[in-house]
Amino acid sequence: MDFTLEFERPVSELENQIRELRQTSHKNIDISHEIEALQAKVNTMLEEIYKNLSPWERTQLSRHPQRPHSIDYIEKIVTDFHEIHGDRRFSDDQCMVTGFGYIDGQKVAVIGIEKGRKTQEKIKRNFGMPNPEGYRKALRVMQLASQFSIPVVTFVDTPGAYPGIGAEERGQALAIAENLEEMFNVKSPIISVVIGEGGSGGALGIAVADKVFMMEYSVYSVISPESCASILWSDPKMAETAANSLQLSPNKALELKVIDGIIKEPAGGAHRYPAEAIAKVKEAITTNLKALQSKDLDLVMQNRFEKFRQMGNLTLTLDQADQGKPE
Repeated sequence: MDFTLEFERPVSELENQIRELRQTSHKNIDISHEIEALQAKVNTMLEEIYKNLSPWERTQLSRHPQRPHSIDYIEKIVTDFHEIHGDRRFSDDQCMVTGFGYIDGQKVAVIGIEKGRKTQEKIKRNFGMPNPEGYRKALRVMQLASQFSIPVVTFVDTPGAYPGIGAEERGQALAIAENLEEMFNVKSPIISVVIGEGGSGGALGIAVADKVFMMEYSVYSVISPESCASILWSDPKMAETAANSLQLSPNKALELKVIDGIIKEPAGGAHRYPAEAIAKVKEAITTNLKALQSKDLDLVMQNRFEKFRQMGNLTLTLDQADQGKPE
């Protein structure tokens, strides 16, 4: 692999040994048993490492450069995709990829936040941080989908909305707030998948959905660990401490009912077996789209509103209310 995280190094070293042994096996030497033994060890090690990831390690994994990006999911899942450009106010935000296509024959509107891979592409995509015009473009596509009762699928992968002066001057907060409000009024089923990072309102701006899923090794939080560390300790180097405090894990998000489900990843993460990971995401999308489309649309929209309205509600007993403690 081209990029290896620190906690992946023991596995990477064993995999290098396996590759060397396979090269040796071409020289009429049967070492298949040794290769099988090492592969079994790799599988066991992968299971142990990924079963016990810390929140910070999970954050690093969600940012893995070889992890499938939004455009990878769109290219592999969506057929006959036609991209829509521009917000009809200012410009076309290359970070926010939007358009229409088909998933298993079902017409869908697709929105994805793209980070880019190589340096020039990362600059073009603004490192996955949308500007106001990106959110307005996404809203334009969602409203068009609503007009023609076309389901909406969004892919979330962003450290957060772009915090630059220009973005603020053009109404970054307002653009996100308008998306949050208007997505409740979209008269079509909406499915969102957090495929990498889901950072703050920048992620939520395209994730007010009937079904919100997280990939097994993704993160979804009100703030990035680095930003949290900068605010609390004035030191971004405290990001690991912040990540642990934020309890960044899909299981916690599911427990708090922030998401509706977790999409399992192949052993070792989506970056090891991207085709398998993309297939699992497609299965989750198609299954839930069919389920949502079988329901009354008014009920779907009402449930969407109630789901987000209930987030953060606490139930207090009389004793706890007196003590000021949540149940």
